[in-house]
Amino acid sequence: MAEDDRLRLDKWLFFSRLVKSRTLAQGLIAAGHVRINREKTDNPANAIRVGDVLTLVLGRSVRIIEIRALGTRRGPAPEAQGLYRDLAAQDASPAD
Repeated sequence: MAEDDRLRLDKWLFFSRLVKSRTLAQGLIAAGHVRINREKTDNPANAIRVGDVLTLVLGRSVRIIEIRALGTRRGPAPEAQGLYRDLAAQDASPAD
């Protein structure tokens, strides 16, 4: 796999607009609130790739995200939302 097929975790979180800054992303990761493919990480420089699944604890909520693209910049919200697929939203089903 080429180097271009990977991106730092903190940069991707910033590009995807799941956090407001890379500094906040680094703090979230260092605090142990991020898992990559179910493995806990505290290293913001960990490389991620398309297909990886991130579990994020954001405040009182947990988000499960599949990476669909790496991105090259922090673009507008619609562009950022194209970088991932929210798996938890698919699991939620209405109660009968």
